Amino acid sequence: MGIIGWIILGLFAGGIAKILLPGRDPGGLIGTTLIGVAGAFVGGWLSARFLDRPVQNHFFDLYTWGAAIADSLVLLVGYRVLFGNSRD
Repeated sequence: MGIIGWIILGLFAGGIAKILLPGRDPGGLIGTTLIGVAGAFVGGWLSARFLDRPVQNHFFDLYTWGAAIADSLVLLVGYRVLFGNSRD
């Protein structure tokens, strides 16, 4: 998958993470989207590095999507913990 594919995957992963973890985010829609893109990159790297699941060339690989969404959730929770009170 190319860099554009990872960005698109990250946009979807950020949206899915937002649906799974509703509430107000400190960064709003743009912050959640950027967290999704970062989650896709980090999740793909972690699954390739430590879980022996190399990143496939197919956009619709279930494990790649799962890693991207899971890491987007982790990053979103961490972001809320660190910067959660900035939009009160």
